[in-house]
Amino acid sequence: MMKMTIGTTTAGDGEWELRPGGMVVQRRTDDSSNVPHVIRVRVKYGSVRHEITINSQSTFGELKKRLSVKTGVHHQDMKILYKDKERDSKTFLDLCGVKDGSRLILKEDPISQEKRFLEMRKLVVKEKANRLISDISFQADRLAEKLSAFDAVIGKGVKVEEENLENLLEMLMNQLVKLDTILVDGDIKLKKNMQEERLQKYVEALDALKIKNSMQPQTQPQHKERDMVVTCEEKTSRKCTASSPGPPVIITTRWETFDSINSTSAAEAKTVKPLHPEFKWVIFD
Repeated sequence: MMKMTIGTTTAGDGEWELRPGGMVVQRRTDDSSNVPHVIRVRVKYGSVRHEITINSQSTFGELKKRLSVKTGVHHQDMKILYKDKERDSKTFLDLCGVKDGSRLILKEDPISQEKRFLEMRKLVVKEKANRLISDISFQADRLAEKLSAFDAVIGKGVKVEEENLENLLEMLMNQLVKLDTILVDGDIKLKKNMQEERLQKYVEALDALKIKNSMQPQTQPQHKERDMVVTCEEKTSRKCTASSPGPPVIITTRWETFDSINSTSAAEAKTVKPLHPEFKWVIFD
């Protein structure tokens, strides 16, 4: 780096240096650069003036944060002017010539405010999408448990009702429809794609399981009827035992038959013969 001494200043002799970009700047001494000191600046915001105590080697961004506490304006929505020029938040105060007692102007930046609102809106949409995908993932875990349970039952040779499989398929398709309505990008989009692939695999596995279930033999309804009869008999026996706490009562009946009387009367009726009178009748002409 080339160094050269150029004249004198009001503060005394100063050593200047030539930067690679061709700019000639005053070289910092130990008193001015290495030892930071606190300065007090005056900032005008509308009709109000604020005095801020800050380190001379701080940035304008740090000054904006200090002003945000007093003014209530978000530091990203601020625009600070010094010597009629807007200063960047990353610029240091001492490099711009800000000294103790310097005056600055604070204004609100509507463009920065609008950008910040858009970023906040994107963040809210991102958080909402992330929450929806997490809920869908939880529901997918529950549906996977049902699918594995059906697979275990059908694997044992037991046929599952077709309606149960159709209901499970409908729930899986509903979760896929919910995923399609979520519009995201970036990392959350990767999560969305992972859940879509996962649900599609479950649907394919369920289709194969339905085919396997249709090949299972039909259950005999007679066994069910017999089981129902047995259960009914058990219930009635339980009711009877519950209603009669004492010893069982045996009732016997003796029936009298009247066949002998009827048979004798019928025999007498058969033996009785009509009697014809033995009179001689005289006919008078």
